[in-house]
Parts: sequence; C-alpha cells; structure tokens
Amino acid sequence: MKKLTILLAFLGLALITGCTAWLGAGSVVKAVLSIGLVGFGATVLAQLAVDAILGLAWHAACREIGLGHLTGSRMVRDAAATCLPFSQLGGILVGIRATCSGLSQGRGGRPVEWPEAASANIVDLTTEVLGQIVFVLVAVVFLVAHQQSSPFAKPVIIGTALLALGIGGFIWTQQHGGTILKRVARGLSRNIASQWHSAMLSSADTMQQRLDEVWSHPGRIAQAALLHVVAWMGSAVTVWVAYYFLGAHLSFTGAIAIEGVACGIMSASFLVPAGLGVQEAAYMALGSAFGIDPSLSLGLSLLRRGRDLVIGVPVLLLWQASEMRLLRQRERAIPPAREQKPAAYAASERSR
Repeated sequence: MKKLTILLAFLGLALITGCTAWLGAGSVVKAVLSIGLVGFGATVLAQLAVDAILGLAWHAACREIGLGHLTGSRMVRDAAATCLPFSQLGGILVGIRATCSGLSQGRGGRPVEWPEAASANIVDLTTEVLGQIVFVLVAVVFLVAHQQSSPFAKPVIIGTALLALGIGGFIWTQQHGGTILKRVARGLSRNIASQWHSAMLSSADTMQQRLDEVWSHPGRIAQAALLHVVAWMGSAVTVWVAYYFLGAHLSFTGAIAIEGVACGIMSASFLVPAGLGVQEAAYMALGSAFGIDPSLSLGLSLLRRGRDLVIGVPVLLLWQASEMRLLRQRERAIPPAREQKPAAYAASERSR
C-alpha cells in the first residue's frame, strides 16, 4: 500500500508538470499571480469559514467533546491529508491521534481515549459523506442543465450511487458491528500477552458503546449531515471567489457544478496523496465545459494547494507543539527513577 501511494504521488506530480508544460508555464504563472494578495486572502478566509462549519457539523453529532477540540482535530486531519505525503486514509489516522491529544487541552480541554476518538472520527466521516452525496447530486443536476451531453454526468451518478450503497453498509456496520470489532480484536491480539488481549477486547467494547451512543440520537446525525451540506456549498463559494479574482466569469451554480463533480471524481482517487494530478485534471476538464480557459483552472488548482499549505502547515506545527507539551507533562508526572524500586528489590529489603 505504501509503495502504491508513493507511485500515485509521483504520477500525480508528473501529470501536474505535463499540464503546466502543455499550457505554458508563463500563462499558468500569470493566472496565479493575477489573483493578488487580496484575492488569495479572500480564498483563505473563505476556507477558514468552511473549517468553522465543519467543526460545528462534527460537534452536532459528538457533543460530548468540545467544539474547539473537534474543530482543531478536523483541521489537523485535513492538513495531514493535503500537506503530507499521505493518502486520505493516512489523514484519518492522524486525525484520530489529533482527537486524542487535541489542540485545546492546554486551555482546559479534556483528554479523549482512542476508542472515543476513533468512533468520533468514523461518525464525522459518515455524516460528511452523507452531505457529499447530496452535494454531488445537486452539482450533477446543474452540470446537466448547463451541458446536457456532459461526459461526466453518467459516471459521477453511478459512482455516487455506489457511494450511497457503501455508506449505507458502513452505517449498518457501525450500528451492528460489535461482534465484528470483537473478532478483529481477538485476531489481532491472539499471539500477544494476555493483558494486551484483554485491553483490546475492552477497547472494542468501548468503541462500539460510543458508536451506539452517537447513533442513538438520529436528530444529531441529521443536523451534522445538513451542516456538512452547507460546508460543501461553502467550498463551492471558495471556488467561485477564486475564479472571480482570476478573471473568469462563472455563476454560483456553475461553481457548484465544478466543485461538486470534481469532489466526486477525487473521492474515487482517495489513494492518491492530496489528489495530485486528479484535482488539476478535474478542474481543467470541468472548467472547459463552462468556457473557462484551462490555464485559469490549473491556476485555480495551484491556488487551492497554496491555500491548503498556508492553513495546513501552521495547523500541523501547532499540533506538534501541543503533542510536545503533553509529552513534557507526562514526563513531569512520572516519579524520578530513584523513587521507583522494582517489586522484587523492595521485597528483599523488607525481608532484611
């Protein structure tokens, strides 16, 4: 899996390089520079607003964890997927770790054990996909209304239908997967020490209890999914703003069509780190359907990557600083070595 991810990343970089060479590096650079600091700042602010909505969506489903904690963890998860050479699966694992530690524990946040963190991330991903399905279907409607013979409509609809079936099975597994989790835990812990075996079985039980608790509030799940639809619409706003400052004339419904169908295409390429190459090709092809020059669409994709770096790198640095702070706190909590005597040594002293 690691070799495949690296290979796909190199292929994506090669595709970006090829597109830039084909369009002419000068026109691409001109498109990127034409947005200016004001335009770039507007795209960054728009994305931060979307991040705030994503935090609200997560907190709507998992209200036992603080809003600031979840918003920070969500930003770390997204930053890992967009700024680090990980696939989306790697970003999810980083997100679980960030949920355990959090960016706000130093300011009164409570620690979160990994079963609760894993279940919270699973639920958030589920509600996000539910919102994405609605968003992609709306985008396809707008795309077909603009271009009835669009070659993207049928594949994206089929992919969305398969995604809906998959997420339906995923939801069922979360609600009835206690036995499955226990079997996985037994299989993983079969050849390790008994205390670890018991701990893994206990963690599986705890994780299933957390999932059952969250899914026992369908109103919260619906609210989270609805907020994710709003967040997806917000991502279309960021596309519309970027195209506006790039000088392209695009309606908001066109921005929804481009962003929604592009997201559907990128979801099928989840193994490609940061969607390298896939994002660029999708924006160029969909932008051309709306009469936008491919160099502007490639410039949009590069601006989006620049925006992700401007937001993601500081977030990852803050998270690492938080991890270091927690590590130092644990080290201070551990008594000095000279005060800790092995049990056998203490017993021999008592016998004397």
